[in-house]
Amino acid sequence: MNGPMLKTDAAPAEIGSSEFFARARARLNFDVPNGLTDASMVPLSGDAGNDRMLQIIAAEQPIRPAAVLIAVVEHEQPTILLTQRATHLRDHAGQVSFPGGKIDATDASPLDAALREAEEEVGLDRSFVEPIGYLDLYGTAFGFRILPTVARVKPGFQLKINENEVESAFEVPLAFLMDPVNHQIHSKEFRGMERSYYAMPFAERYIWGATAGILRVLYERICLK
Repeated sequence: MNGPMLKTDAAPAEIGSSEFFARARARLNFDVPNGLTDASMVPLSGDAGNDRMLQIIAAEQPIRPAAVLIAVVEHEQPTILLTQRATHLRDHAGQVSFPGGKIDATDASPLDAALREAEEEVGLDRSFVEPIGYLDLYGTAFGFRILPTVARVKPGFQLKINENEVESAFEVPLAFLMDPVNHQIHSKEFRGMERSYYAMPFAERYIWGATAGILRVLYERICLK
């Protein structure tokens, strides 16, 4: 099943930069959900295919806490900063991701982890970053519980790519990612079962899996009234 996702609540995300950030500030906060570290809680994503896989993985291994940065760059037409992971990595090699990774014991908070990872991976100076709040906790079928931080990022930053982790960094228009017309459902086999997942192909980039799923949650939380 590869095609557009049709939902009765879907509507074009005709939302400007100032309104997007105003809604994000009103709807998000920095309360850390218990499910980030409570092994007895399995965070769900709202993506039925992903959630079925997560239930299987959670029964086999601990779900590891992680943090990512949803960096919304405040151009006249806002964009979201994404990365293409290095092809030699053990986990998610070559995939499109948000800057981020596992939360270390030395991180003061998931926010601190997201900012640290963004600095380490792409050299994003945190002086350009205005954190707004945490999005919903997102469980992945690969054994991670991800807490995304939504942030407003001032233009003018200079990136320095850490090629040990990231192949490249690029920006995608917020309007494209927040338009449900571009939210597709694709599928592949997992342990003999057909699993579905979100995908938002953009030019030569294939945005899918947890990254696309988190972007769908962002759309539902911020763009839907």
